[in-house]
Amino acid sequence: MDKKLTVLDRVTLPTPRFFRKVRTIGAALATVGGIIATAPVALPAAIVTLGGYLVLAGSVAAAVSSVAVDPDADLKGPDGRTAAEVRDIVERGDAASL
Repeated sequence: MDKKLTVLDRVTLPTPRFFRKVRTIGAALATVGGIIATAPVALPAAIVTLGGYLVLAGSVAAAVSSVAVDPDADLKGPDGRTAAEVRDIVERGDAASL
């Protein structure tokens, strides 16, 4: 894979299984951190701070892992279209084709 991929290419191409797991774990961490940080009961400041850090770490893990692309995989998305075809459809503004 010598071609540089755009962000749209990376989002539309399939994500490797490991990074799908990391994305799920990151989203769960962010959710737990959000629950802790916004708890309606009075919690010690250290626990609220920990909740904020969990939100940050989970969000970063989920965002980074969702744009990971398998370099050996076929450059077709789950619908059989290449990233270039999807990019052309988006640039045309023909969202009904997606």
